[in-house]
Amino acid sequence: MLRFFVSTIVNAVGLWVATSLVPQVNITPYGGEGVWETIASFLLIGAMFGIVNAVIAPVIKVLALPLYIITFGLIAFVINGAMLLLVAWLSGLIGSEILTIEGFTSEGLTIDSLGWAILAAIVMSIASFLTRSVLRILKIR
Repeated sequence: MLRFFVSTIVNAVGLWVATSLVPQVNITPYGGEGVWETIASFLLIGAMFGIVNAVIAPVIKVLALPLYIITFGLIAFVINGAMLLLVAWLSGLIGSEILTIEGFTSEGLTIDSLGWAILAAIVMSIASFLTRSVLRILKIR
């Protein structure tokens, strides 16, 4: 259970870095614009990303094995971007249904295109690698 929480925090940090560096990747916090709502939104979407990577990504990677061989593994960038787009779609389904206008009041993660999702996935993987390295130095696993 501790491993899941650490993974969620690592994903949330990676997502925060990606939303800070990639201009077309944004998070609209659930429940308002406060600091705690923003942190909770990053943690929730980080947990969703961890669950999607644990459940759906292995199946897709097995099915895409011929593409991995043909592209020498470069298809992994596209698959990771697609997983991030899936998480963005799922995060849009969660939220308050009190007053929603399609296209104006969406909460959660929004990504404009697959290209931006691929770039955000690359940034997230680098940030997650650095965060995991720091946590290993601090002996937190």
